[in-house]
Amino acid sequence: MKKGNNNKSEQEVEKIVLDRENITFEDPLAEKKRAEIEKRTDIEAERIKRLLKLPDLTRRENSPVKFIVDRIISLPQFKDFDIVKIPEILSVENEFDVLNTPKDHPSRRKTDTYYLDENTVLRTQTTAMWSYYLKDQGIISKLVNRGNIGALCYGKVYRKDTVDKNHYPVFHQIDGLYICKKEKKTITSQDLVSVLVDIAKGIYGEDVEWRIVPDTFPYTESSIQMDIKWRGKWFEVLGAGLVKKDIYPNFHLDPNVYNGWAFGFGLDRLAMIKMGIPDIRILWSNDERIIRQFKDINSQYKEVSKYPSTYRDISFIVDKNFDYNSYCDLIRECAKDLVEEVKLIDEYENREKFGEDKKSFTFRIIYRSFERTLTNEEVNEVQEKIRQKTAKELNATLR
Repeated sequence: MKKGNNNKSEQEVEKIVLDRENITFEDPLAEKKRAEIEKRTDIEAERIKRLLKLPDLTRRENSPVKFIVDRIISLPQFKDFDIVKIPEILSVENEFDVLNTPKDHPSRRKTDTYYLDENTVLRTQTTAMWSYYLKDQGIISKLVNRGNIGALCYGKVYRKDTVDKNHYPVFHQIDGLYICKKEKKTITSQDLVSVLVDIAKGIYGEDVEWRIVPDTFPYTESSIQMDIKWRGKWFEVLGAGLVKKDIYPNFHLDPNVYNGWAFGFGLDRLAMIKMGIPDIRILWSNDERIIRQFKDINSQYKEVSKYPSTYRDISFIVDKNFDYNSYCDLIRECAKDLVEEVKLIDEYENREKFGEDKKSFTFRIIYRSFERTLTNEEVNEVQEKIRQKTAKELNATLR
């Protein structure tokens, strides 16, 4: 066991537990905020508690997401990389500020991120591991003495989002970071591309077709994304770049001395593409008929049965700038995983009828389970819950 400094006065980080190459950063701030949220009973707190209780699929046996993680961390180029685990509740400083995320960046909006309070959020990206890893004095000593360090961090992340087959408020990411002295090696974009190609081949096979296109991230330069061709279609799978020069001073490192690369990407999407999974909800299923299909990374999903869908529409008048992503959370809260998709099918304004700042919306809620046929009675019961909560929480007028 090793005690870590980590600028305790700034981060309240008390210690680091080391187990071979595994490093867990424990942060009293996260524990304090989790205890506070457990005592709260407001709507947002209840939703946050529900999300925090969901399992981390990167660590659940026989999960397609874990198969992807296991393949990546077993690749030869990562054999000396530290495996880093960080808290799921972070300060805004560690989540955004240290990574030079602009104040007006979409990821900072309350419509996209779960805020416990003004200064604390649920983790939106595993890139936040930089805030812990690069402020640990033991890690920096290793960098100075050995000349290079590398880390992988994976786990749950949280973002408010729409309801459809590809989005869920909890998903999983993996981040990689490599820093070395320039005197040891000058890192180029080609070095990074080689790493990404190895990852793509490790998951999708040696013959996978790939292409590189430009991208943009707040903390990297010469940023790129990798697309792979799978079953005749191109998919974006990996994002990466060289560590920006103006990031190094945030960690008391000299950009004239050090250079490096970083990548970060979602794991759920990779698993769905690889294993033919058509709906992200399947990853969360506890149905044994689904779970037992996944034995390794080459497993392919087969429908248990083609259960029918049904839909219900809901129309209401509400403030025209209402938070759609939070409304999707409301629907998920009432329906659990029984909703396949939510579609906006109509919207209009009428100042005379509704008022200056009001608007009418109609949403179509499509219900379907992958495990059984839904009855009209249970769908109607869920729909009524949604109607009641819509009226109460949005202060909406149902139509």
